[in-house]
Amino acid sequence: MSFSRSRRTRALAAGALSAAVLSTGTAGAVAATGTPAPKPSMTRTGMPSVKPSRTATAMGSITVSADRKAVKVGNTVVFTGRVKGIKTGSTLVLQHLHNGRWTTLRTTAAVNKNGTYTIKRTFTTKGTEQVRVATKTGTFHSTPVTVKVS
Repeated sequence: MSFSRSRRTRALAAGALSAAVLSTGTAGAVAATGTPAPKPSMTRTGMPSVKPSRTATAMGSITVSADRKAVKVGNTVVFTGRVKGIKTGSTLVLQHLHNGRWTTLRTTAAVNKNGTYTIKRTFTTKGTEQVRVATKTGTFHSTPVTVKVS
């Protein structure tokens, strides 16, 4: 029994000594900085408010399809599609890829009440045309479609 009592006494003494050292260290820290260290809070805070980024695809979109994939010079191609997130009456333009840049053609249409549009274009030169529909401001555009003109 004496062996056990001796161990308990040592453990109790070590715990008391540790508490004394810790409280002295805290007092020294308060004396050195002049302000007590912040205490952890047990209150629950709300989730931080994060606004979603507003990307062009999240705000609006344009689809396009051509009634023909291949035409002869002088024939007309009808491009139709649907828009989302773009106001009725907004002007849409037809663009084609020329020397690596999208160039606006002189072909326009307005967005209908039901969110659709129709653009007609007559091609006058032979070749492969990559065409897309975009808003007049260039904020939104469709994926390109290819038309072969022979």
